[in-house]
Amino acid sequence: MSRIVVRYSCGAASAVAAKLTLAKGGDVVIHYSDTRSEHPDNERFLADCERWFGAPVTRLHSERYHDVWDVWTRRKMLVSGASGFAPCTEELKRMTAEMAQRPGDVIVMGYTAEEQHRFDRVRKRNPGEQIVAPLIDAKLTKADCLAIIERAGIELPAMYKLGFRNNNCIGCPRGGMGYWNHIRRHFPDVFDRMARLERELGHAMLPDGKTGRRVFLDELAPDRGHHPSEPDIECSVMCALAEQEMAA
Repeated sequence: MSRIVVRYSCGAASAVAAKLTLAKGGDVVIHYSDTRSEHPDNERFLADCERWFGAPVTRLHSERYHDVWDVWTRRKMLVSGASGFAPCTEELKRMTAEMAQRPGDVIVMGYTAEEQHRFDRVRKRNPGEQIVAPLIDAKLTKADCLAIIERAGIELPAMYKLGFRNNNCIGCPRGGMGYWNHIRRHFPDVFDRMARLERELGHAMLPDGKTGRRVFLDELAPDRGHHPSEPDIECSVMCALAEQEMAA
């Protein structure tokens, strides 16, 4: 029997996907690619989820890099402007997940009903992988998943409660102006550290649609951008696979 591997991310959707998968039975394992760069409250959320699952979550870590800052500093790159390729996702998520994967594994992803297009794109780009999306099959949205977690008596991760739309690393280079101003308000030390790193690398992350140039964080006006209306930051193992193909 093939293993069923749930790609858990410490987000609400992947947690619900894991719970649904476990309910169906089989040889289910839950893998979490830990970047060591997420909110400390994720430790509490993961422990709550393990109790809810009645099953352990296996942590995966990079053998080459300690955290996202280590990747950015040593690779001397934050994100590729041409493709949106993020080296931190490749090194800390894709590669750790692939090292733990076995031939014949069925991969469970936490794509929700409104992300059918992303799921279709991932399956098309990875024809040799057995990838399933139980939330899409169940027609569950992101809002549904948040409600399910709350009804299970599990407190949502801190990043959601701070108004972030995803529970990604604190300070994602793929975020927009509104996202980074939200980081500035809640995590000023992370904002300042990234601003310094941009200057050290000579690379600004944020494109400015008004001028056609890129804006360094230390130039970003506090009122620029609108975080709620900016595109979701997709940061998953399968996202990294697609980015790698585009970059090539």
